[in-house]
Order: sequence, then C-alpha cells, then structure tokens
Amino acid sequence: MLQQVKQFIIAGTAMLVLVAGQANALTPSPQMIEQFKQLPKAEQERIARQYGIDPAILSGGPQAAKPVVNPEVVTRRELSDKSGEPSDKSEGLVDQSETDDFNQATKTEQVVEASEEEKEKQLKRFGYDLFAGEPSTFAPVSDVPVPAEYRMGPGDTLNIQLYGKDNKSFALTVGRDGSIQFPDLGPISLVGLSFAEAKELLVNKISQSMIGIQSSISMGELRSIRIFVAGDAYKPGSYTVSSLSTITQALFVSGGINEIGSLRNIQLKRNGKLVGTFDLYDLLLRGDASGDLRLQSGDVVFIPSVGGLVSVTGEVRRPAIYEVKSGETMADVINMASGVKPGAYPKASTIERFTNESKTIVNIDLTQESGFAIQAKAGDLVRVKSASARVDNAVTLIGAVVRPGKYQYRQGMRVADLLPSIWGDLTINADLDYGLLVREVNQRGDIKLFQLNIGKAIADANSADNLALKPRDRVIVFDYADRETLLEPVIEQLRQQSRYGEAIKLADINGNVRFPGKYPITEGAGIRDLLIAAGGLEEGAYTLIAELTRQQISETDGVLVEHQQVNLADVLHGKAKASIALQSRDVLTVRTLPDWQETRWVTIKGEVRFPGTYSIQRGESLKDVLDRAGGLTQDAAPRSAVFLRESVKQKEQTELAKLSDELRREIAAKALTKDGVTVGYADAQSMLKELENVKVLGRLVVDINAIEMGIAEADLKLEDGDALYIPPQNQTVSVMGQVQHPSTHRYKQGYTFDQYLELAGGARKRADDDRSYILRADGSVALPDSSFWFSASDDIQPGDTIIVPLDTEYKDNLTLWSQVTQILYNTAVAIATISRL
Repeated sequence: MLQQVKQFIIAGTAMLVLVAGQANALTPSPQMIEQFKQLPKAEQERIARQYGIDPAILSGGPQAAKPVVNPEVVTRRELSDKSGEPSDKSEGLVDQSETDDFNQATKTEQVVEASEEEKEKQLKRFGYDLFAGEPSTFAPVSDVPVPAEYRMGPGDTLNIQLYGKDNKSFALTVGRDGSIQFPDLGPISLVGLSFAEAKELLVNKISQSMIGIQSSISMGELRSIRIFVAGDAYKPGSYTVSSLSTITQALFVSGGINEIGSLRNIQLKRNGKLVGTFDLYDLLLRGDASGDLRLQSGDVVFIPSVGGLVSVTGEVRRPAIYEVKSGETMADVINMASGVKPGAYPKASTIERFTNESKTIVNIDLTQESGFAIQAKAGDLVRVKSASARVDNAVTLIGAVVRPGKYQYRQGMRVADLLPSIWGDLTINADLDYGLLVREVNQRGDIKLFQLNIGKAIADANSADNLALKPRDRVIVFDYADRETLLEPVIEQLRQQSRYGEAIKLADINGNVRFPGKYPITEGAGIRDLLIAAGGLEEGAYTLIAELTRQQISETDGVLVEHQQVNLADVLHGKAKASIALQSRDVLTVRTLPDWQETRWVTIKGEVRFPGTYSIQRGESLKDVLDRAGGLTQDAAPRSAVFLRESVKQKEQTELAKLSDELRREIAAKALTKDGVTVGYADAQSMLKELENVKVLGRLVVDINAIEMGIAEADLKLEDGDALYIPPQNQTVSVMGQVQHPSTHRYKQGYTFDQYLELAGGARKRADDDRSYILRADGSVALPDSSFWFSASDDIQPGDTIIVPLDTEYKDNLTLWSQVTQILYNTAVAIATISRL
C-alpha cells in the first residue's frame, strides 16, 4: 500500500512539473507540496534531477539566492544635435549670417566678435546630456525598496518565513482575484491593501491561527505594468516596467527626450486626464524629485515640444542653452547658469533679443534689482561681460629678482620698499648698476622710462635712484643673460607709441662695450647713462675719443648726419662739459686702443730647452719664441719639425670638403657613363669613408735650420694658437703605399730609392710608379725629375717617407683618387711625428 502511495505522489509531482513547464501561471497546491515533503530526501532529489527543477520549489525550503542583476537598459546614443543648437536658429544661437553686420568694424572688434560667436556655437542644451543614451532592453528593474504605501496587485509575490514551533518558507503570488493561497489558512484576499496593510493582516492571521508560530514577511517579485511614452521622446512607444517605476524611469527606458522635447513640462496622463506635470530642472538644479510621480498600469507619459530657449554665455559658471517658462526673469536665468564668475562684470551685461524685424541689444545691470527683474524671452542671448584684467593698485617687479610679480601699491612707496635687500631680493647675477622704471603716462598705455642704479636705491634710502613709485609702474632689474629679452617688449612699446612721424626714443651703442645694441632713451639720459645701460666698457676701450653720430632732420634740408668726438674719460667721471643729452637715433661708437690685442698664445713642445705655452705680441716671429724657449736641444731633429696653424687647418678643411664633393660627383658621372667599366659601389664608399675620416692638422712647412741660422726669408710671423712640435732625431726611413710590405727601416747613408723599395718587397702590381714621391721630414714633397727613378740630388734623408700611390687605372680612372691618397699619407706621417713626443 505504501509503495502505491509513493508512486501516486511521484506521478502527480511529475505531472505537475510537466504542466508547469508548459504554463508558468500554474501554481502547485499546498497539499501536493506537503505530500512531496513526506518523500525521502533521495527520492526528492531524483525527481528534481529527472525534471530539472529546484527541490526547494516543492519542498518549501529556502530557495537559492538569485544574484541581483541590473539590466543595461540604456546605451550611448549619438545626438543628432551635436553642437547643442536648437533646431530653430532664432531660438538660442546667433545665425552665421549675422556676422556680415560686423564687416565694417575694426580688426580688433572682428577678432573679439569671432571669438564670442565661436563660444556661442559651443553652447549645449542644458540637461539633455542626462539622456545621452538609448534603450537596449525593456526588462523592468525590480531591485528597488518597496515603500509601505505600495498597493498590492495581481502578480506581486510575498516571501513569508514561519519560525518558532515549526519552520517553513512560502513564496505566495497574488492571483488575479487579488488573493493569495496560504497553506493551512486557505485563500486570503489582499484587494486594495497597501504592502504595510497586507503585512499586518497576514501577521495577525498567522498569530491567531497558528499557535506558537511567528512570521517574517517581505516583498518578493513585483508585478510589471504596461505604460506609454508619447510625444517628443527619443523612442516613444509602449513599455513594460516595474510597478514601482516613476516618470523619470519611464524617460530613461524610452531613451530620454529628443532635440525638440521639453524638459520642463513633462505630463503624466491617466485615463485621459492630466494627473500631474514634472519639471526636470527641479531635479537637475535643486535635487527636488517630489514631482516624479509613480506610474500605474495604462499611464501615459507625454513630452510636449520645448518652450522658449535662452542662451547664456560669458562669465557665468555654466554657460548653456536653457528652457524658460512664462514669467521667468533674468534672475531665474542666471540662477540656472549657477551665477556669475568672480571675474565677471555683470554691470555691463547685454541681451541680444529678436524683434519683429531685426535683432536689438539691451543693456542690463545684473547688480541691480531692475536688471534681474527683466522678463526672459524666447531667443534671448544673455552675455555676461568679464572684468578688466588690468590691475590699478599694483606695481610689477620683473627680471633678475627672487620673487617677481605684482605687489600692492601704497601711498609714498619707493623702489627700496619693493626691494628692501640686495641679498634677499635679487638674484646672484643681477646688474646693480642698471635698472628701468616703466611708467604709464596716459590711458592709451603710452610709457616713459626712468633709469636707476638698483644697488644705490636699495643701499641708500635718500638716494636719487630710490624713485617714488606710482600705480601700474613696472620695475625691471637686468642681469647679464636676459638683457635683450627684457628690453624687447619695452622697445616694441616705444615703437608703437611713436605716432605722426615722431622720432622713436631709441639710441644705439656699438664697439668695445659689454652689451652693444639698441637701448631706450630714458628721461634726462645722457651718454654716461647709455654706457651704463650697455654694461660699461670692455677691456682695451679707447676712452679719449669716441664718436657720436647724430641725425638732424629738417623739413627743408632733409636729414643731415653729424659726427661728434666725445671724451669718454670725462663722461665717466661726470664732468659737466662732457655731458651730452641723448637724442633719438643717436649712435655712439666706442673705439679700441690702437695696437690693442687680446692675449695670444703659441705652444712649443719637444726638443727645446724650455717647452711650454708662450704669450706673444703682434709681430713676434717664430725665431723670437724659439730664442725665448732656450733654443733646440742636442737631440732635436729640426728637419722633422711639425708646425701647425689654425688658419691653415680651416683652409685645409674647406679644401677637403670641396675634394669630397668633387669625388662624389666624379663617381656619379662614372656611374652614368655608358663607356668603360663603372666604379664599384663598395670601392666608392671606401674612398669616401677614408676621406671623411681624415683628421686635418693644418701643417705648414717650415725650415727650422734656416730659422736658427738667422735667414730672414725662412722666419714667419706667429698667430694665436700656433703650435710647433720638434721631435728627437730619427734614424729611420719609412716606405708606405702600394708595396709588398709597408715598413720602417734604419737609415743607411747612401741608400737609394730603389734599395729602400726593395727592403719593402718592391712595388705591387697596382702601384703607380710614375707618381711615387718622397715625403720629407719637414713636410715638403720631392717629386721625380724624369721618367726614371729619382736622381742623385733626391737622396733619402733620416725621417723621410717613401710613398708609392695606387694606380688609378684600377679605380676606373678616378683622377681625384691620387689626391685623396696623398692627403691620407701626408696626414698619417704628421700625426705619427706628433704622437712620438
């Protein structure tokens, strides 16, 4: 009998599951659930696995917690009105065609107007970025708290937990008749009850009917309702939402409001009647959601077209395009824009307003009640001007100071008040002798200049250099690096304020001064002031006579140039007779002492008694310096001396660059020639690379023996940077170039060219015998006198080097190659001589 009962229960449960799979609306009765609980646990699990259900559904036990997932109902959408302009250009922004009205304005006004129009174009409609998305799903959101006044309805679910004498859990759904089927208690009607009232009713029934049992009741799944979003919504239509949804949630689900929809008059209609309106500005600007009404099934959220639009730009915290209602004033508009910025000048604000025929400008004072009380009209453009950036009650400190910037002006303020300490307020490189006070003299910004001694102004409060300051004065302290940089804006200002043919107050100083150039003429400035501005005289300046060139301009005679001699010594000592006031376009030229020269140095190394670096004067010769160095030692090899000169080095560098360029062109020409064999790429690159790596020395051939003997023709005048290297005696002869074994051999008196060549294994196959030569120890070259080998007069001496060059036939007749190889060999020999010292 028991077995038959079990089979009946199992069959009934299975049928229940199958039916439930086909109709989700069917709910198992409490009796069937109780019978399922009486089965063994293993049998319950088997049935659950067979039909793919959760045992907790039929056992009444706690169900597995479902993760709360908020579906992404809104994704990013592209707004068709990207600039934020209203569809009607007359409402919000200035039409581009309006810029034609300003064609007759000045260039400055055009630039300012263009900048303002650009700002207007960048204005966006306030609040619409809240809905910068579109719906991706219509799934209702149900993970929100349920308020106590929530009205129960068909589809809502209550989670009931019983505890005490017996522990049970139920998930009871309100049926279409408004009641729930409570196990052991039967149906309980919840029609018209709020959640709080339903909860109280159930708690009382359970406590009265089930002795020893207490209960905990919470809201489970909420029912869904069907609403409509109509009007100027982004995606109007019918939507299924949670029964707790409000107007704003309906807006989000439908993608928000389109470009012509209103944010301030969103209407909620129920059964064809207007239930309420919602102003989104209350939520966005004040955080007030009291008008966000809860929706019921069948409600219509209607979005009418936008009302009047007012653009606000300029010095406000939130420039944008705002929707205004009838009766709102400028005070309301400025409040929408979050008020004005600290740098605003609201007293001179304007409204650009459309009339029947054109646009007008209305000046408003946003510091007065009358200005705030002006009614806002559709299409208004409110522009809040900015305050002037100019500071009236300040003096400015510029240049070589520790703390540059603007400082508050005080009555009776002087330079020493601005810079009380040399060590504490000036940089280490500050020029204490030269400073400028730049003062504005009129409202046009014209300036005049005062020159002062910064050191005296700080050290002596009673000094005439401690000038009294005025508002907007600028004090410039110079150093020895940024003189030109700091003077540039001052000079440019002097140029700009020179009008109607007036002479620019500038003077030039050149010659032997520290900072030659162009300087502004300060009030009462003379030649001494110009010398101080230029940093003073350089060493070697000729102070007895300087030249002052002055241009005298006459309407009848034109420009007359005068030259005047000035005694700078008297000027610097402050003698009154030498004082000459500066005029515009004066040019002071400071000369250099006759025969003045900078210290010149020459170097003598090697086999002299006192090698070292010697100072020379103009006109001193090589013999003079050799005598000062004590002459040659007994081990000196004067024939092998190497004399280097910087001017010769620079010339050789130039010639080497020319030779490299010629070689490149010749290689290119050979490559383009159809006749003959073209030079290989590797050979060409090898030649050019060797030439580029040549270290130019600037060697000048000198005959030390002749100089020592007093032959005047052999001596030469020295230049700054000359160097003489005298090596010790060298009893060797080197053979280089295209020989079998380039090597160095001991000098043997009477040995001929042939014999030294045989010691090196003889010439190679690619040797050019006709161009072989001897590089003498002194740097000179001995060439053959005939087509035969060298004559007896061309004997080999100690320190000589025999050079056998490459036959250029093997390099495709590159005629410059012989010059290249000669440079390479000659340089190598000179470097080898110097390196031995």
